[in-house]
Amino acid sequence: MNVTEYLRIARKHWAPVAAVALAGIMLAGLFAFTRTPAYTTSSQVFVSFHGAESTSELATGTSYVQRRVVSYSNLVRSPQVLDPVIVELGLDTTAGELGTRVQAAPVTDTVLIDITATDADPTVAARIANTVAESLAERVDELETPQQTVDSPVQLQMVREAAPPGSASYPNIPVMIFVGFLLGAAVGIALAVLREIADTRVRSEQDVRAVTDSAVIGAITMDDEAEKNPLVVQTSPYHTRSEAFRRLRTNLQFLDLDGGPQAFVVTSSVPDEGKTTSAINLAITLADADSRVLLIDADLRRPSVAGYLGMEGSVGLTTLLIQRATIDDVIQPWGSAGLFVMPSGVVPPNPAELVGSKAMARLVHEMSERFDYVIIDTPPLLPVTDAALIARMTSGVLMVAGAGQIRREQLRQSLANLSTVSARVLGIVLNKVGRSADTYGASYGYEYQPRTEDTGGKSGKKGRGAGRKKPARVAHVAQPAQVMRPARPAPVQEPTADARAADSAPAKRMAEPLSVAQPAQPAGTRPTDRPAERPRSPRPTPDRPTASPTAVPPCRGSRGSHPSGHRSGATTQAPASPRRASCRRSRSRTAP
Repeated sequence: MNVTEYLRIARKHWAPVAAVALAGIMLAGLFAFTRTPAYTTSSQVFVSFHGAESTSELATGTSYVQRRVVSYSNLVRSPQVLDPVIVELGLDTTAGELGTRVQAAPVTDTVLIDITATDADPTVAARIANTVAESLAERVDELETPQQTVDSPVQLQMVREAAPPGSASYPNIPVMIFVGFLLGAAVGIALAVLREIADTRVRSEQDVRAVTDSAVIGAITMDDEAEKNPLVVQTSPYHTRSEAFRRLRTNLQFLDLDGGPQAFVVTSSVPDEGKTTSAINLAITLADADSRVLLIDADLRRPSVAGYLGMEGSVGLTTLLIQRATIDDVIQPWGSAGLFVMPSGVVPPNPAELVGSKAMARLVHEMSERFDYVIIDTPPLLPVTDAALIARMTSGVLMVAGAGQIRREQLRQSLANLSTVSARVLGIVLNKVGRSADTYGASYGYEYQPRTEDTGGKSGKKGRGAGRKKPARVAHVAQPAQVMRPARPAPVQEPTADARAADSAPAKRMAEPLSVAQPAQPAGTRPTDRPAERPRSPRPTPDRPTASPTAVPPCRGSRGSHPSGHRSGATTQAPASPRRASCRRSRSRTAP
């Protein structure tokens, strides 16, 4: 690990590191304030040579003294010097204990000796330093005096007396606190590194890249209200998670599917990673992008798509596979966009045999021809094998990984199961990602809201903020919206002779007045007096003849036909552009 990795780990686990560093500061401060204060002061003596009668003798004596200064400094802590000090000052200690509080050091390239003394009383510390200097001078005089002479050629003289210090030298509280901070931070980083090494959960894109080469094509942020608001794209279109699903839709549309049917499986490794809600929200966003989408609930063990969408789920995939119903009976439209849902039906006793049957393969192939996208919600990969069986029939798999929930080994094993059946992994969808991992998305999603007209301002108000429009706050929906299944749209009428004439003369249509579309009918009601609409042209496929080049696709508002109807994919682009302009103008006029 390099310095960058340590910084990344410290930034990721900044809270524990800061807590341990703060604990180190507190412990260091507690230790410092519980210590007994100590005061330090020093005196200084000068060592000289006497008795020289010539310059050469003086130089020789000075060299002699410089060599002896170190010996005199070591003599300070000897009992011969300290015992007289104890007696004179009346100290209740021994020479050994006093020696721990007295130090002597020669000044480099001089004949000066600094004598330092430390004591809890500043006055006593000063008296000890001065008395030790005097005792040292006396002891050196005795040692350096020859037996047959009266005076010693070496003399020690105090040149600076010790004074009582004004502040304690120990403890040094700022230094101790700083040392405590450094030690605490070091311990915190060490614990974070150990936790990072021991933690095998998938929490970010770096963790995914350590397991597989598959790209992360979507990162869905964590939301505490996700359980109460699962259909966030429908109920809160400006939420951060809604924008994340739109980014996932964009990335999915740019995946190279080799031009084949765009049917894929949405699964996970273990339960409760959010695969079902991810599949539903992704299907809604794809349908909002003017695509026909079929959502199939193939989780025949714990089906939940019908419950989330508020529709009847007793008849569905299982009923179709056992040939108790037709495709038209089990597919239900949902919402105003091109989203259709096939519930799971009754939970069977043999789900693996049903989803792995040839009937399931034929169903996936047929639905891929009828719809632009087919999204299949399946059980998790590790507990059961259903998802791997269905994955062989589709274009690929979207693997949903719950951040902080799944472990790397579990994700690796799930991808290995898909590789065993030669299933293609389209990408990884990292769900429940921490808010800090998507800072830009959080800021953009919550701050860039629609604006409303400010009608409450006064016309006479002046100043810099007068007349400024304030952004409207979009209230967060705490409970899921009550979604009602809309009634089946009216059958498509055959185009009249006038309509066919209008299609054959695009230049003439530009001069004719546009008819205003009827407003959208509420869910659950049958539209009345709707104008005749032309069916969409089928997408050209290798197995079907190409649509007539004169077919003109209808406006999006007429896209309510049953999935068994005319459209099988993307519509053929008409050569007449005025029809497209008419569609856009019709939409603008029908806006409430």
